[in-house]
Amino acid sequence: MTFDFEEFANSYISDLKRTLDELSMDSVSSFWEMVENVRVSGGSVHFIGNGGSAATPSHTAGDWSKELSLRTISHSDNASSLTAWANDTDYSNIFVGQLSTFIREGDLVVAYSGSGNSENVLNGISFARDNGCSTAAITGNYRGMEGGELAKIVDVAIVVPTTSMERIEDVQLVLNHIIKEAVKSNNGL
Repeated sequence: MTFDFEEFANSYISDLKRTLDELSMDSVSSFWEMVENVRVSGGSVHFIGNGGSAATPSHTAGDWSKELSLRTISHSDNASSLTAWANDTDYSNIFVGQLSTFIREGDLVVAYSGSGNSENVLNGISFARDNGCSTAAITGNYRGMEGGELAKIVDVAIVVPTTSMERIEDVQLVLNHIIKEAVKSNNGL
């Protein structure tokens, strides 16, 4: 039996299109408004996430700081800080430790998570909320978790309507570009 690559690729693309079509535009619009508000107020945007959901925060922080002149930081990028917090305290504190140094009241903390149940991400968001930050999440329905605990504790949750981790991560990057382009268009950048 031979593998039918074209059929496989078409199925993947079809599922990605369905996922994008079913995405809540109300949540995406609310997230865009949060980014606009923090940009206008001169605040910073902080990104947290694990695994593939740590790579998108890095990409997004780079895009938004360069193209939007917005102060951004991906707390997944500083390996020395991340591993020091993990080693000296506990892995569940890696984002709390970094956020305790960098956040200011009024900042925005954005969490990326496929399942919405990573303890270090949940702890980071809880810490941010307790310290006067707005919070958002881009999560998914991985293993039927419908955004997990994360979707319940943020101000705005975008729950990508798929159980596929790959499609969740695809849409996380698409949302980075949608928000960036919307901010640019809205502000004539």
